[in-house]
Amino acid sequence: MSALLPILLMISQPLATASDGAAAAETDSINRLDEVVITATRTPRALKDVPVVTQLITGDDIKHADATNIQDLLTEELPGLEFGYAMSQETALNMSGFGGSAVLFLVDGERLAGETMDNVDYNRLSLGNASRVEVVKGASSALYGANAVGGVVNIISRESTQPWHANVNSRFNSAGNEWRAGANFGFNLGKWNSTTDFQYVTSDKIELTDAFDTQSSFQQVWGGNSLNVKERLQFRPNDRVRLIARGNFFQRHSDRSNYVDRYNDYSAGLRGVFNLSDAQTLEASYSYDQYDKARFVGGARTHDHDYSNRQNILHALYTHVFGNNSLVVGADYMNDYLLTYQFKTGDTHEQNSFDGFAQFDYNPVHWFNVVASVRGDYFSAASCGAITSRLATMFKIDTFSIRASYAGGFRAPTLKEMYMSFDMAGIQMIYGNPDLKPERSHNFNVAFEQNGRVNSGIFQGAYNVTLMGYYNYYDRRITTTDFPGDADREEGAIYCNEDGVKVCGLDATFRYRLAMGLGASVHYNFLHMGGRTVDSQFSQPRPHSATWRLDYDHRFNKYYKLYASISGRYLGKPDSNLETDGAYSLWKFTLQQEVWKGISVNFVVDNLLNYRPKVYYWNSATTTGTTFQVGVSIDIDSIF
Repeated sequence: MSALLPILLMISQPLATASDGAAAAETDSINRLDEVVITATRTPRALKDVPVVTQLITGDDIKHADATNIQDLLTEELPGLEFGYAMSQETALNMSGFGGSAVLFLVDGERLAGETMDNVDYNRLSLGNASRVEVVKGASSALYGANAVGGVVNIISRESTQPWHANVNSRFNSAGNEWRAGANFGFNLGKWNSTTDFQYVTSDKIELTDAFDTQSSFQQVWGGNSLNVKERLQFRPNDRVRLIARGNFFQRHSDRSNYVDRYNDYSAGLRGVFNLSDAQTLEASYSYDQYDKARFVGGARTHDHDYSNRQNILHALYTHVFGNNSLVVGADYMNDYLLTYQFKTGDTHEQNSFDGFAQFDYNPVHWFNVVASVRGDYFSAASCGAITSRLATMFKIDTFSIRASYAGGFRAPTLKEMYMSFDMAGIQMIYGNPDLKPERSHNFNVAFEQNGRVNSGIFQGAYNVTLMGYYNYYDRRITTTDFPGDADREEGAIYCNEDGVKVCGLDATFRYRLAMGLGASVHYNFLHMGGRTVDSQFSQPRPHSATWRLDYDHRFNKYYKLYASISGRYLGKPDSNLETDGAYSLWKFTLQQEVWKGISVNFVVDNLLNYRPKVYYWNSATTTGTTFQVGVSIDIDSIF
């Protein structure tokens, strides 16, 4: 009853609270459009002025989702994107018809080492110190090089703005008895700025079905624990120089029936940003990332060298502004080293890559913008290179915008795909192929956007409508095919290039927020694939998917704030001949209350309609029915 009292007061006294709600709602709507993003062009631009369609997940979105890591957040926010399981319960990703290996994940624009299935370990990407997440669908290799074939996801870290800040938080999830504990500390002392974030998560095994179920691909979700520690320290000796140091330690244990998998990551970096003049900026950075995996049976390690991937990256970026126009020139060098038992005994491999790129941003008039980019990359191990380009345009007429672009993408074969010799659990051998060619993609899209406001009546508020159509031609996809065996290798599978995949689709978004605090959003994705389509038991594209949310966000006074929402996610039946689950939807109720001076209490009921798959396939929802979450977050500085 106590949770409903503020809602009853709002209904009984609408005029007394409307002005407060109007201010909050208008600020929310304006901030989303005026929020500065960098991923699409590598230069700071307001979201409404970026010629490349960019999806922004704001800090408020992250707070309301209360997600543990990037996988949880993207699952809730984006249609056309699905995470599933693969063998050994590693995570497989499909985004708009592209597998995880074609989607580049970044943290503050920096690459990540290691992989667990076809991408990085998403558990590393906790959100305790994230200010926003920027998503660009479609090829982005002209700016980001290899792996940006199907899109880029960039997590932007928070920078302390207060003299000091301290937060502690905890959450319990009844699914697997998961406990999450976190803490965040920061200060801003003029020249010095620091943010430190801790997160620890532990969970039990989830029994999905009994051992007599022979149809399901797996019967349980394994438990375990993880620890994530991050530090970001900035020193600004004067108005023209910023030095940013960062460090991260990650550890994860996955407890299996008769063994334990352990994952460790150590990363660090140093970046300098130098304002050479009011029109010129130079950025230079070095980053190091090492990701290790090991398996223990009965306390003993199974291999002397399970897996260790180390990356050393040098980066330089120069920006020159000419009035309303700008030129960006950059270069990167990366040394990629891999040690794994999947190579022949004692073998290690490494690869050096070099690239250079340039982008010109041309704004001849306020209603027209053109951005052109070109990039060249070279990879030493594969002795291959690639030239990619992008051309994006934007027309604005009052609150209506049209965006159109072409972009090329590529992915060089990885060291594992070129050199591995792996016995897959006694099922078959998988062999690398040093003759693999880089994957290539060509992306075309056009988007229409309307932003507006209603300034009178009960519908006073702001709205946004976006419609984007896209077409991708994805050629020389790296996959596996049957291998008949030869004098040195037995029968099995071998990596190869195959003919192109054609992907086209439609993204539609509608958002409306009323001045009184009510908001609604609907995101829909249609996907169609042709040619040699992706045929994987782990990740099948779905032709129809959608997410939606109806929420109420209102501050009643300086002590009490309420956020309540009903949200959902629909996934259509995969367009595949393989055995998969059918169409289904998951609904979620969220109640977040700030009860006194930065103390927030959260309550969530997930899977409201108690959906449970009849058979658990690799891409099924790993749910046993309705679950709940309770959590508390305390901003210590707000109390004192």
